[in-house]
Amino acid sequence: MLICDDAIFMRTMVGDILQQAGFEIVGEAESGVQAIEKYQALKPDLVTMDIVMPDMGGIDAVREITRLDPGARVLMCSAMGQQALVVEALQAGAKDFVVKPFQPSRVLEAVERILS
Repeated sequence: MLICDDAIFMRTMVGDILQQAGFEIVGEAESGVQAIEKYQALKPDLVTMDIVMPDMGGIDAVREITRLDPGARVLMCSAMGQQALVVEALQAGAKDFVVKPFQPSRVLEAVERILS
């Protein structure tokens, strides 16, 4: 799993949820550009992607990742009130989304659904 969020505490929170469920975190990114670079280098099974990040937002990063790898599996993470952006992210190639603040069960449910 590759965790992409500009806030370290959010990366830690998502990482803890996933690791406690037995998933391996292979990398973290704090910007869209970094997310693309790390995706190419690490080829993770799944990416969690924040929508709002510096230098390149999550939606543009998803668009680029799915262009490079049409089979990429991306779970968008959005704050409340970003529904329009979530729709755009899904059109860009994201497979699902979870809303902050995260409920661990909802995150794991989305991850399992995307991976199955």
